[in-house]
Amino acid sequence: MKFGIAFANTMSFSTNPGAIEFAQAAEANGFESIWTVEHVIYPEGYSSTYPYDPSGKMPARPDTPIPDPLIWLAYLAGVTETIRLGTGILILPERNPVVLAKELATLDDLSNGRLELGIGVGWLREEFDALGIPWERRGKRTDEYVAAMRTLWTGELVAHEGEFVNFANVSSNPRPQQENIPIVVGGHSEAAAKRAGRLGDGFFPGRGSVEELKASFELVRQTAQDYGRDPSAIEFTAGSEALFGPDPKGAVEEMAAIGTDRMIVPAFLFLGEDPGAKMSEFMGKL
Repeated sequence: MKFGIAFANTMSFSTNPGAIEFAQAAEANGFESIWTVEHVIYPEGYSSTYPYDPSGKMPARPDTPIPDPLIWLAYLAGVTETIRLGTGILILPERNPVVLAKELATLDDLSNGRLELGIGVGWLREEFDALGIPWERRGKRTDEYVAAMRTLWTGELVAHEGEFVNFANVSSNPRPQQENIPIVVGGHSEAAAKRAGRLGDGFFPGRGSVEELKASFELVRQTAQDYGRDPSAIEFTAGSEALFGPDPKGAVEEMAAIGTDRMIVPAFLFLGEDPGAKMSEFMGKL
């Protein structure tokens, strides 16, 4: 089992010197990956429902720092060597896919192939409105953006013709060091699970009981098979509250039994003066 830390670019870890201390401590204590979150803006009084808290609201104040995930990860790539750098998630339909493909390839190249691209379609309509991006058909936009970026990463003088993206006879360099940057589909919905099965290299649901996760993993695998893809090639990432209970080893075994490849730990567990010591203590229980 691999272990990653989510919400890595928040709280005291979002800025220096906390960001460097956090990333280096995570790497030194055996965490395989760190994962960011993303919001470009915080719209006061939003009516959209945040799906990961019973209140329906983000557990953050308007003045909470949420650094741009790609700039934050690029900065930490320079002070780490092995830990993988994940967006968990990047709101793909809010980005220009041609520009984004260049940014991601550059980061993957400079980090020696350590990038994991977690993507989502977004839940905060007010943010789309502020950016001037249509809320409708954002799922279709996401699918096409993935296809367009993969085209740019894998050939010279390539073309893409679609509903949202069109280019012909263009090249984008540098290329990723990885053959293709892994795309991890985030989201707990049936649509997200099916998207992961159709086009994802991984699936990262943001919530769910063990039974719910098992069902969503099975939907991913079945969808992959329906689309002629190898279900065993898709990596599954998820969290479990039982990991913080009296039997963390049992929690890991339970999650492994449903096919989880990577377990996610929230960064707030390591808040305090010595995050490295807290990470060491946590990993020592597993």
